[in-house]
Amino acid sequence: MFDVFGSVKGLLKLDSVCIDNNVFRLHYKATVVILIAFSLLVTSRQYIGDPIDCIVDDIPLNVMDTYCWIYSTFTIPNRVGRIGTDVVQPGVASHIEGTDEVKYHKYYQWVCFTLFFQAILFYVPRYLWKSWEGGRIKMLVLDLNCPVVSDECKADRKKLLVDYFTTNMHTQNFYAFRFFLCEILNFVNVVGQIYFMDFFLDGEFTTYGSEVVRFTEMEPEDRVDPMSRVFPKVTKCTFHKYGASGTIQKFDGLCVLPLNIVNEKIYVFLWFWFIILAVLSGLSLAYRAAVVAGPKLRLILLRARARLSPHTQIEIIARNCQIGDWFVLYQLGKNIDPLVYKELVADLADKMIGKESV
Repeated sequence: MFDVFGSVKGLLKLDSVCIDNNVFRLHYKATVVILIAFSLLVTSRQYIGDPIDCIVDDIPLNVMDTYCWIYSTFTIPNRVGRIGTDVVQPGVASHIEGTDEVKYHKYYQWVCFTLFFQAILFYVPRYLWKSWEGGRIKMLVLDLNCPVVSDECKADRKKLLVDYFTTNMHTQNFYAFRFFLCEILNFVNVVGQIYFMDFFLDGEFTTYGSEVVRFTEMEPEDRVDPMSRVFPKVTKCTFHKYGASGTIQKFDGLCVLPLNIVNEKIYVFLWFWFIILAVLSGLSLAYRAAVVAGPKLRLILLRARARLSPHTQIEIIARNCQIGDWFVLYQLGKNIDPLVYKELVADLADKMIGKESV
């Protein structure tokens, strides 16, 4: 099992410099790892077995398995009842062609590719931000995140930072707004993917998790498992071939889909994960809108980040900073040692006082 997940563990390593936030990391780290791991899992036959096994008379089983996997299997949605008495499995029973509704299941061929494609989409905002950010925060940190730095070296690097801020004051708004755009993309992506999976599963995904929860609360005799409806474990397959005289013969087969035992659990987890992620992303956007629109909130957040610094120094800096300046300074506070950050804030406040008095 560790072989399956070993190839994605590299995505979990911590970055030496933080250029985003926790909700952002849930998208490009946690979600990407989850989706790639699931994609690898559904292709690992050593844990699941063959993806399909069919039973039919007079047709070689390997031929039937391949045929039904390629051309899809089907169920009869209105054939439900007691298993072993009324039906073999939900949706598996005799039916009248042209009268009973037939539901074909082809999606299971594409699950691994779809999950991998979704992982790529979740990484796109991170890729854009990393490209736009260009290593600016890492360059500005100048190894000040290391607590063991000589006083002379520390003084030189703080002076460089203060000079950078005063020189580039009010020119960093575009930098900040590109990050905010990536946060919007994260939210749009996760909501869009919920509807994409709903399309992929023929309109079943948006209510899938809630129906599974409702199913567990029902009385046993009233239960109709929604997982068996969306991901049937036993289906039907019809094979046609020519007989000895050229007449078309029809062979009705029963197919077992062991892969759907895994698929149903994967999509239950993804339903809850995507709903939670969408809610957190929406709250993050509301917080970001409040930060952009509220100078007082930015002052409070900067005080919390520079908790060792006097409030008067923070107020001087906040008064002179636009949203981009505030964002860069706040990001530095995540990466620089708190004691060094306190000294940086003091030097920056003194520099701004000097500019105000000129």
